[in-house]
Amino acid sequence: MENNNKNEIKIDINPETARGHYANLAMIAHSPTEFVIDFIALMPNMPQANVQSRIIMSPENAKQLLFALRGNIERYENSFGVIEPKRPKNGPNSDMNNPFKA
Repeated sequence: MENNNKNEIKIDINPETARGHYANLAMIAHSPTEFVIDFIALMPNMPQANVQSRIIMSPENAKQLLFALRGNIERYENSFGVIEPKRPKNGPNSDMNNPFKA
């Protein structure tokens, strides 16, 4: 009998990973061979933030992630409306660069 699911990949996730991590900031660095994305939990009035997860990807996989995010954001905005930046007017994080500006 022929296997019709040759390209199907079974993906398992353990309970600890399934819980996930909250992050409200991402910092990205790159070299010629890899992209490093740190997901950070930045809490109000705290002098230090913690990296929740670090993901290291090839440039090709980083670009695939970019396309996947673009597509998902487009579908999200079609369903729920345009995502608008919510930036603090005052406070320690008010001078951070606005990621919504080109």
